[in-house]
Amino acid sequence: MSMGGITGGLTIATEASSAAAGNLSLSDFYQSTKFAIFSLVLEQLETLGLTAEKSQPRAIRNAIEDCVHRYAATEGLALNSTERVRLADELYQEVSGLGPLDPLLRDPLVDDIIVNGPRQVFVERGGRLSSVPVRFRDDAHLMNIIHRIVGPIGRRIDEANPYVDARLPDGSRVNVIIPPVALDGPMVSIRKFKPQPMLGEDYVRAGSISRDMLDFLANAVASRLNILVSGGTGSGKTTLLNMLSGYIDDSERLITIEDAAELRLRQEHVVRLETRPANVDGAREISSRDLMRNALRMRPDRVILGEVRGAEAVEMLQAMSTGHDGSMATLHANSDRDALGRLEMLLGFGGLNGEIKTLRRFIANSIQLIVFVQRMADGRRRVTSISELTGLEGEAYSLNQLYRFNEQPPLSGQGEFETMSARPFFAHRLKTAGGPPRLWGATKL
Repeated sequence: MSMGGITGGLTIATEASSAAAGNLSLSDFYQSTKFAIFSLVLEQLETLGLTAEKSQPRAIRNAIEDCVHRYAATEGLALNSTERVRLADELYQEVSGLGPLDPLLRDPLVDDIIVNGPRQVFVERGGRLSSVPVRFRDDAHLMNIIHRIVGPIGRRIDEANPYVDARLPDGSRVNVIIPPVALDGPMVSIRKFKPQPMLGEDYVRAGSISRDMLDFLANAVASRLNILVSGGTGSGKTTLLNMLSGYIDDSERLITIEDAAELRLRQEHVVRLETRPANVDGAREISSRDLMRNALRMRPDRVILGEVRGAEAVEMLQAMSTGHDGSMATLHANSDRDALGRLEMLLGFGGLNGEIKTLRRFIANSIQLIVFVQRMADGRRRVTSISELTGLEGEAYSLNQLYRFNEQPPLSGQGEFETMSARPFFAHRLKTAGGPPRLWGATKL
């Protein structure tokens, strides 16, 4: 945790007690000081009958500030008013917020937060992971924060259910796994959700996509092509899917299906569905496949599946090929062709077995566009390929790559976007939707 202005005060206060502190670093001393005051805070709140759920925030804040003043006087800590306010802020977060995680969640430069037990916390900034001096008192402290995360959304985690997917009120995605499965203590992974969704122009400015690629994708969404966004973990699939959804007409009825609701569509007519894990008896689970089946009875114009990872692939492709044009989904894969191979495997999970040519024809009739996103060696996320699935040639998929990112030299993260095909196979669809002529081959791209 950042020491900020409190460093100076604690440095003065600890010079006389350095022997007692032993090999503790300044950060460790700060943490131990905060935890000591926190014990006093809990006693004070209990004495006053104050709780975070039922009491006024001002009353809790006053009690915390009183504890800080008394502890500083008793221990001789030379803290000025600014430092006392900062310490009181962090203690208030311990009582009513997510404790040490709160400053990281408010930091706009932090994309991911990874907690490996109470003593080790990492954050991702600009695609790079680095350690931060944030600490929890012990496993019990971290577990208390975890229960604050999963409790409000009706999820549970214990030895019988040692892992869970959850979300924060701002939409940030959370995964938690605890002992006995996690051997080194509770583990928390948070994928932060930006308060302002990225727009197409943001992608262009960041160098994540070219202007031609953005215009093409915007027109592909408007012309109701079925789009599969593929890529590896942390490559930005959901963020890109959210951006693409912004080009859907406001008059359409949209249904989103996710394990943990992340998508923030800007249209007026949006129905958001979320899966539910099994209860303590192992019953009452509601899967993505269940929601896909139900969604098709809700008169959607488009269905947007946050991620296809199992048997729901059958219903997703059926929706795409039977009147729900313009539907979209994401899929973990290492390339566009790998995405098609994974879809074949997922169809098998859904009980759809048959000749390979029949399965591939089903996929080719359902999906028109595959967008591949990748996190580069320099940490930047880019759209590295846009390909059309135009059908089958014999038993092989026919892919027409329209755009790609040519990385030179390899693994450098540097390179340029290239146009690979002057005329899309679905040019007639793009033209009907009113896209600029350069996108459907009337002029050279």
